[in-house]
Amino acid sequence: MPLALDGSGIDGSVYRDVTNLAAHAPGWLDSVVSAWSAYGLAAFAVLMVVVWWRARRASASAALAALAVPVVVVVAYAVNDVVKMLVREDRPCQSLRVATLEACPAPGDWSFPSNHAAIAAAAAVAMMFVSRRLGAVAVGAACAMAASRVWVGAHYPHDAVAGLVVGAVVGVLLMHVMRRWPEPLVRRLTATRLRPLLVG
Repeated sequence: MPLALDGSGIDGSVYRDVTNLAAHAPGWLDSVVSAWSAYGLAAFAVLMVVVWWRARRASASAALAALAVPVVVVVAYAVNDVVKMLVREDRPCQSLRVATLEACPAPGDWSFPSNHAAIAAAAAVAMMFVSRRLGAVAVGAACAMAASRVWVGAHYPHDAVAGLVVGAVVGVLLMHVMRRWPEPLVRRLTATRLRPLLVG
């Protein structure tokens, strides 16, 4: 039994305010936000590579934790998708019939929580466990990603916030486990063909 089919009663008015603001914003701003919304996740992939490259020079344990970040992202996406299928909330552009910057997805492409926000938050939080500085940059980028999904009309604000929460929780839980690799395991891996991945 779905938990919710129409999220407009939660923050539909805020969603309308944001999409109306986007409709009257300068074209260059809408273009920048739309580009970030559509392609910004690639920036997180680049950050993950940079974090891993720097971690190799720190220690094998740090490098192994950095290699766990993409795994965390995949798990967060899977968890978020399960929540989507359980809740089955219609997209706001379907329920409210408003003009949006992003084309309205077909029915059955559920809205709650935002996959983009969950992926971004999981990557950002996981990277914080490896590099505080780059992780902080990623956290800011994750918040920008969540906001952009509302701006382009793809999600209600609560969808974006829930996506951030799902991603962050998965990131914290998994990285607490994965960063505590037993030292014997790390030493064993550095003696295999995986050594170039762990030692710079």
